[in-house]
Amino acid sequence: MSVSAAMKTAVSGLVANATAVARVSENIANANTIGYKRSFADLVTSTSPGIGSVSGVQARVGSEVSGGGAINSTANAMDLAVSGTGFFVVSKTPNDPLLSNYFLTRAGSFRQDENGYLVNSAGYYLAAFEIDADTGTLGAVDRGGFGSLSSVRLGEMMLPAEPTTAASVSGNLPAQESGVAIPGAPFLSSMEFYTQLGNSENMTLSWQPTTVDNTWDLTLTDSTGRLHGTVEVVFHNSGATPGAPASYALKTPQPAGASGIILDAATGTLSLSVDARGDELPITLSLGVPGSYDGIQQFVGDFTPQKFKVDGSAQTALARTEIDGQGNLTGVFDDGRRKTLYEIPVAQVTNPDGLTLIDGNAWTVSRAAGDLSLQAAGSGKNGVIVSGALEASTVEVTNELTDLIRVQRAYSSNAKIITTADEMLQEVTNLKR
Repeated sequence: MSVSAAMKTAVSGLVANATAVARVSENIANANTIGYKRSFADLVTSTSPGIGSVSGVQARVGSEVSGGGAINSTANAMDLAVSGTGFFVVSKTPNDPLLSNYFLTRAGSFRQDENGYLVNSAGYYLAAFEIDADTGTLGAVDRGGFGSLSSVRLGEMMLPAEPTTAASVSGNLPAQESGVAIPGAPFLSSMEFYTQLGNSENMTLSWQPTTVDNTWDLTLTDSTGRLHGTVEVVFHNSGATPGAPASYALKTPQPAGASGIILDAATGTLSLSVDARGDELPITLSLGVPGSYDGIQQFVGDFTPQKFKVDGSAQTALARTEIDGQGNLTGVFDDGRRKTLYEIPVAQVTNPDGLTLIDGNAWTVSRAAGDLSLQAAGSGKNGVIVSGALEASTVEVTNELTDLIRVQRAYSSNAKIITTADEMLQEVTNLKR
């Protein structure tokens, strides 16, 4: 090898080790970057064509994308981490129409923006599969690409009002009040229900004790003043189910002006229609199956406030969200209703280390990465999603500083070769004198 060739080899060593220093610098700078994957520069030999001997060195740059950092808890439920393998899918803009603008990341520091979308610190929007609002199921989605994804948006999410269709009542009627010569005043209870537009209305249940032992007359009236009718309720005095309903029967004759009740005596269910601000709303009210204690009862004691189970609700706002390990994002609303809104998938590629790094600590899916798959978290080899946590950088600063010392010495040695080669060339030049 000539002196000039030695100098060129040393120059390649300077360039390669400078690249390695740059990688160390990047790692130290991102030691506290959420979800950052340590980068590195592997030095490999290079040869001159036709000679077959080593003539220098090259730096091949890569990242340890497949490695995982420590999972650290936070106080924000929207902070997300993948414990195990896989990535979050994010997009450059909400519901971006260009599939090339969808990326993979492990940086899950999500917050709501001014429009209610979940966006991370790099400005990328979290993408997920949206659950059908009507069926509550995911349906058919493309798990081999980004086409079925939607940006996760919470914002001012509201659930529409749902009218009441079914209700049930339970409680105790004082047995000592029935069967007296002059019965006392009726016991009243009020059942709240909801109309088609979410208006809150009330149904009044009037329990009138009669002069017959264990027999009561139940009269129903709604908040519009509509009288629906009266049902005779008889309770068991003894036997296997004392205090439980024995039978139900429509009172004959019904009160004047009653709109009518349909009674299923075998199940203790009343069917009636209420005036819902001009529209008729059918409701079924269960009093309890005869011979059971699943509804109204009669025992000696006090009249206890009756409890009602009523479906339907007014329009209600989102109170908070919960995300489980399988990536199901569930909304908890002000009225207590829970509804699964999104499935946050975990993205997998055949070769994570083949992904192409871009700004914002994200990667694009390159050919070297292999096939893409969007699967449910926690299934198969997929990692689970941890809410209220972030993945730390995979950089260990002490290791980087040690590498920096090693690379610096190699750089200095290559520089010394150049100065030595320069002195040797100078000696050759001096031979002419």
